Amino acid sequence: MELKFVLTAFVFISATVTTAEYIRPQPRRTLEFPWDPKPSSHPQQVHISLAGDSHMRVTWITDDESSPSVVEYGTSPGGYNCGAEGESTSYRYLFYRSGKIHHTVIGPLEHDTVYFYRCGRQGPEFEFKTPPAQFPITFAVAGDLGQTGWTKSTLDHIGQCKYDVHLLPGDLSYADYMQHRWDTFGELVQPLASARPWMVTQGNHEKESIPLIMDAFQSYNARWKMPFEESGSNSNLYYSFDVAGAHLIMLGSYADYDEYSDQYRWLKDDLSKVDRKKTPWLLVLLHVPWYNSNEAHQGEGDGMMAIMEPLVYAASVDLVLAGHVHAYERSIRVNNGKPDPCGAVYITIGDGGNKEGLAQNICFMN
Repeated sequence: MELKFVLTAFVFISATVTTAEYIRPQPRRTLEFPWDPKPSSHPQQVHISLAGDSHMRVTWITDDESSPSVVEYGTSPGGYNCGAEGESTSYRYLFYRSGKIHHTVIGPLEHDTVYFYRCGRQGPEFEFKTPPAQFPITFAVAGDLGQTGWTKSTLDHIGQCKYDVHLLPGDLSYADYMQHRWDTFGELVQPLASARPWMVTQGNHEKESIPLIMDAFQSYNARWKMPFEESGSNSNLYYSFDVAGAHLIMLGSYADYDEYSDQYRWLKDDLSKVDRKKTPWLLVLLHVPWYNSNEAHQGEGDGMMAIMEPLVYAASVDLVLAGHVHAYERSIRVNNGKPDPCGAVYITIGDGGNKEGLAQNICFMN
């Protein structure tokens, strides 16, 4: 049973002692996106995500409000022998108004198969490959992406790899209230996100709440709809899915998580349904790491860990992936702050290229 990961981090390994100090790269500038007008009915910011057994959700945006939420698809270029119609939404954020955001679920689809598709009966043809039905499967993992020169470097690296699903543990666009930055992020990731499913969870930079005026996660929820309904969740901020012998749980670091919360009850119920014969690998993703040796964001995950780690441990979760801290870190198997052969391995992978740069200082703890 082989599970592979493409972790976008710079890792330096040496078998000898050296006195040379490693200098971490400085942040790169935010990318500039020249104006590139398209016909109003043509799809923009196309991305796909898994949507239940053998189905895929196709998401795109059009400027034309009359454009249909229709996806035509097939297994040969231009040969669209199948089609599906979905739903659409839009939102306002202060003086910004989004385009028409389309979400259309297609399927059932064959595993490990290339499909060609067109959105809204207009514009260019796209293609994607479905994940395999069984092992081996490869995940690309990168958190805290943003839109800088380093982001482009990360995406270029991922694009050169053979992988099946992209996992993003929060902090996508770094729009930070500037809604047009959601649009440029969608265009930036489209070449990859339209070709392989992107499964994401929210980070602090997706919040964008303004007291008494704007609810939190409005932009994120409208643009990046995940299979929460398909997994029995009542919130797009936490959900789960199966793929090729692995069950993945995407938790919400910024949704209520106490023992009386909907998220806690949902997690407990979701874990109780896991069949390790069907999905022998069990993974969790969230934004704020529970184990963190960096000074950055120290202790921020303690509250959630105190409540939810017992559930994770009792379910024998194999791996927990997080972002938030702009560094790479991997633990041994651990539980309740101590080495434990039955505990999960914790990996922080929050150095995808954001504008804030890398976290620099290690916090030496007892």
